[in-house]
Amino acid sequence: MVVTSTRTISETVERAVAACDFERIKREYWDQNEFVFLKGFLPREAVEEHLVPQANRLKPELNRNYIPGHKKGGSVSYYTVREKAPAFMELYRSPAFLDFLSRLVGARLMLCPENDPHSCALYYYTEPGDHIGFHYDTSYYKGARYTILVGLVDRSESCRLVCQLYKDDPARESRELQLATEPGDVVIFNGDKLWHAVTPLAEGEERVALTMEYVTNQDMGRFRRLYSNLKDAFAYFGVKALFKRSS
Repeated sequence: MVVTSTRTISETVERAVAACDFERIKREYWDQNEFVFLKGFLPREAVEEHLVPQANRLKPELNRNYIPGHKKGGSVSYYTVREKAPAFMELYRSPAFLDFLSRLVGARLMLCPENDPHSCALYYYTEPGDHIGFHYDTSYYKGARYTILVGLVDRSESCRLVCQLYKDDPARESRELQLATEPGDVVIFNGDKLWHAVTPLAEGEERVALTMEYVTNQDMGRFRRLYSNLKDAFAYFGVKALFKRSS
């Protein structure tokens, strides 16, 4: 029997924030160099009712990308999510969630500008070998950028989010975590501090995740914007995504 919820995504987020042990989460986040994994932060039934169906409907929209030696997979940009997946936008723009994140990182966070395709995007691992190599979510903004990953689909024994903590801190010994991101699991980290990857998908498996980005400063220099646009076009969302941006 499928359990359904009558609550909206906004109400679900408000309840999740109110019910969490914020001080414990904050302590763990800072102890782990601005990284925390929240198992089951959002109720699985709410994610599978409101978010997963929209992610499935967007599969025909995904852009497949392949960079030899680094990444292979599919992505759907913010522009498409904004147009066709309102539940994700409700989550991304949730005042309760934004306030929770701001209190956690100790800074007033803002949504990314409307011309950032990574703002609220979907990442699909649907073919054997889909993966992404180790990288930082480098901020090209004039301030910090924070990544929030929400698990949507995880029917895999091989495709894992691998996180190496303290990679940028020579005073601390590196620590590696391999995480399954099941529906409702949430990962929060400072993009410039977490060295991370996703291991290759095996035959017959599937993994889908939502990634949301928040910033402390919405400004980005012209050169950095150009570089970011080119990277996004060729490594993630396709050249057509460049023409979907808002003015």
